Amino acid sequence: MSLIFATVDIGSNAGRLLISHVFEKNSLIYASKIALVRVPLRLGMDVFETGFISDEKQEMLIKTFKAYELIKEIYQPVAFDACATAAFREASNGENVIKAIKSETGIKLRIIDGIEEAEIVSQANNIYVNKKFDDTLYIDVGGGSTECSFFKKEKFVASQSFKIGTIKYLFDQVASSEWDKLQQWLQDVRNTDDKVNCICSGGNISKLTTLFGNLDNTITRQQIKTAVGELEKRSYEERIENYTLRPDRADVIVPAARIFNNIMKWGKIDTIVAPKIGLVDGLAIDLYKKRMRNELN
Repeated sequence: MSLIFATVDIGSNAGRLLISHVFEKNSLIYASKIALVRVPLRLGMDVFETGFISDEKQEMLIKTFKAYELIKEIYQPVAFDACATAAFREASNGENVIKAIKSETGIKLRIIDGIEEAEIVSQANNIYVNKKFDDTLYIDVGGGSTECSFFKKEKFVASQSFKIGTIKYLFDQVASSEWDKLQQWLQDVRNTDDKVNCICSGGNISKLTTLFGNLDNTITRQQIKTAVGELEKRSYEERIENYTLRPDRADVIVPAARIFNNIMKWGKIDTIVAPKIGLVDGLAIDLYKKRMRNELN
């Protein structure tokens, strides 16, 4: 059975609408991209500095959802889900903004916590990557938080969300206690020298891999170190020009490289795989599973 789904992720740096064709093959579920629309909302620039979503950003959100609704009408998905993550979790007026979006567009945006976000992302990643080792780490670094999940022989072991994100890093708002928690968690789940599959999602790791990594969508610890050094010695404008980066990527890619460098060091990770998927893919697969369960019932 082949079905079309629409899913939205409103993150701290950008909003994404994915229209995907979801199907099963050899007992695996695939979300094949039909269209992906990314809007650089940069909600974290408001929330992590002021604590709330400004009127200007609220208006941008409403316009974004009106555009998404028009695109949905073209593709006629069988189901739709829209989620918000770290910026909305921390915004004092998040619920009021959700009510405004619902009133203006009819779309119900829901806020998910960090653990649910980690589980959804790992579900998406789980179907795309050929794993070489028994242990697998799934990492998603966003603008406001980092989600980690650990699996052993395909069985879920632990998940954790940390208030460490690229925009928070830019504003120097990552507490030292959060770094300590991340380091301790990684050391606890990686209390071995065994090799680990490390599968990472998000726009920054995809771009880092494209710029400094390998053709098979992998990047090594040494390549991440090189990325940190090369990016840090260039100005914001030079990063845009030299690496053809979007303005809303050129500032956050440096903290992203630093965050991934720490994760690889503390988790004893040699290589990251960046399959260019994320929360919207996981949401689509989740919708497909729910629909199949309902049909069986």
